[in-house]
Amino acid sequence: MSEEKLALSVRHVTSGYRDGGVFQRRKGPYQEVLHDVTFDVRYGEILGLVGESGTGKSTLARTILGMVQPESGEVIHYTKRPQMIFQDPYSSLNPAYTVAWILEEPLRIYGKYDQAERQRRVRDMLERVELPEECLAARPSELSGGQRQRVSIATALIQRPKFLIADEPVSALDVTIQAQILKLLKNLRDELELSYLFISHDLGVVYQLCDRVLVMKDGRVVEQGTVDEIFDHPQQDYTRQLLAAAE
Repeated sequence: MSEEKLALSVRHVTSGYRDGGVFQRRKGPYQEVLHDVTFDVRYGEILGLVGESGTGKSTLARTILGMVQPESGEVIHYTKRPQMIFQDPYSSLNPAYTVAWILEEPLRIYGKYDQAERQRRVRDMLERVELPEECLAARPSELSGGQRQRVSIATALIQRPKFLIADEPVSALDVTIQAQILKLLKNLRDELELSYLFISHDLGVVYQLCDRVLVMKDGRVVEQGTVDEIFDHPQQDYTRQLLAAAE
């Protein structure tokens, strides 16, 4: 596939961690988590990433965002300023500040806009995530779980990235709110021409939202294909086990 049609390319990435904190004189042995991982995220698509807990999904997300450096292989971004939507917005949003401050702070750091333009962009993004303007004066603790996740999405989008990693973004929400957030993510993809890597353990959510699916086991991609291919004609025993457990 030509580069202009990709949002992200991961090529033969092996990645992991070394035991021991930064203040220890000697660090422990290297623990490999990802093993020769290769895949693409296509421009405008939602790629689902599924697998059991501990299989390396979060390590992959951190490696893509540069928080963990790969031992080998490469991560190639074709867009600028990729961002993350976190599972728990309450822990990812600063509880001491209002929503207006939280949304405007990335723009202040970016340094490109004056105050009037920052505030205009904040209001525009609040409207895009379907929150009323009175939420600007609220702190995260004063919002519902669904509202906090909308603020988290707005924060990720405020610098207008084209690629987002969504790490279990609806798992902490009840079913009704989940459906609303999934619809919002899909609408934002269409309106803003976004691409997502959508990490989830919930295969039902993946089936509703995603275009293609990666299946990970023990730090390796064992299968990938369209949603219909993976759900209707799985090739690997592990994928069949995941689907059977979901039923």
